[in-house]
Amino acid sequence: MKKILIIVCLAALTIGMLSSCNNTNTKTTDADNNTAEAEWVDLGLPSGLLWAKCNLGATTPEKFGDYYAWGETLPKNEYSMATYSYYNQEGENYTLNKYNTQESEGLADSLTVLEAADDAATSLLGDGARIPTVAEWQELLDNTTAEWTQQNGAQGYLLTATNGNSIFLPAAGFQNGDSHLSKNTGNYWSSSLETLLPNNAHILNFGSTGIRVSHYERFHGSPIRPVRQK
Repeated sequence: MKKILIIVCLAALTIGMLSSCNNTNTKTTDADNNTAEAEWVDLGLPSGLLWAKCNLGATTPEKFGDYYAWGETLPKNEYSMATYSYYNQEGENYTLNKYNTQESEGLADSLTVLEAADDAATSLLGDGARIPTVAEWQELLDNTTAEWTQQNGAQGYLLTATNGNSIFLPAAGFQNGDSHLSKNTGNYWSSSLETLLPNNAHILNFGSTGIRVSHYERFHGSPIRPVRQK
C-alpha cells in the first residue's frame, strides 16, 4: 500500500512540473530535462526559436507574471516618466539618455535593440533567454493560428503551430503609474525600439478582436514572454 501511495505521489509531482513554469528570478539550464520541457516550447518556427511557456515571473501559463518598463530589469511600484531609467528630467521636460535615434528627443546613440544588460529575460533567466525582437513576434504570428480563448479563467490568445505545439498569452494589460489597466488586452514588450518615435518601443498588442505588432511608450509596465535559440 505504501509503495502504491509513493508511486501516485511521484506521478502527481511529475505532472505538476510539466504543467508549470520556472520563469521566476532564477537562472536555468538544460541539465534538468523536466524543467527545460516545462519552460520552453518548440513551435517549429523557421528561425528555430523556442518560446517560453510562461511570462517572466509567472509560474503557470495563465498567470500575468511581472511588469517591466522597457529596458529595465526589475519590477517596481510606479511606472511613470519620472521613474523611468532612460529619461532625464529637465523641468517639465523629459529627454532620452539611451536608445534614441532622434536628436530632438535627447542623446542620440542609434541603439535600436536592447543590450543584454538591459534585457530583463537575460538578466533574470540567463541560459540564452532574452526578449523577442519585433520581427520575432511577427514570425510567431505568421506561423501560428491565433484563437481568443480562456485558460483556467484567464482570457488571452492560444497560438498553435502546425506541429501541434502551442503557447498561451494571457491578456495581462499594462501598468501606468501605480494602476493596472486594460486587463482584457495584451501588451507584450519586444526588444526593438520604434526608431521614428524613440520614446516608444514595439510591442505585441491584442484584444478579443485581433492581434498585431504595434508600439507603445517605453515607461509603461508590460509583461515579457522570453525566447531563446535551441
